[in-house]
Amino acid sequence: MRTELQAKFIQHLNSRKNSEKGFTLVELLVVIIIIGILAAIALPNFLNQASKAKQSEGKQNIALVNKTQNSYRAENSAFATSFNILAIGSVVGDASGSTVNFNYSMSGATDTADVLGAARDGGLKGYAGRAARFSNTANQSVIGTILCEATAPGTGAVSAATGTGGTSPLACGGSTTSLSL
Repeated sequence: MRTELQAKFIQHLNSRKNSEKGFTLVELLVVIIIIGILAAIALPNFLNQASKAKQSEGKQNIALVNKTQNSYRAENSAFATSFNILAIGSVVGDASGSTVNFNYSMSGATDTADVLGAARDGGLKGYAGRAARFSNTANQSVIGTILCEATAPGTGAVSAATGTGGTSPLACGGSTTSLSL
């Protein structure tokens, strides 16, 4: 008799397992909570990457203008006064020097050239660059460049770099920090 009860009990357990194939509410809630925690961690990192890409546009364009000014001044007696002279107008946006993220402007003279990148979005930092002709200690003509970044987003355009040529060093002014090119 005992073996019959054991056999029926085993059959009952097997039929019960087959009828309970779904997940319990607790298991589903645990999975949803884990997915929510992962999303809360990943979403800010993803949004930060998009902002970094926009910042990179401004930094790279100012660096490009500085380097192009450097080459232009080596071949001419003065720096260029517009993006079209440097033949990079399409790189820094439309005819007015605007892209989706930045408004660019530049000025040039015999010994210095400035380029400013004003952020169009309040969450982005602005950039400034300067190329200047110097005389080094051996009285040789040297062209130096500097790239400056605003220390906080939302400040728009940053102040131009200081240093006017001659033997004056290039430095970032105001609330900006110097970046290497």
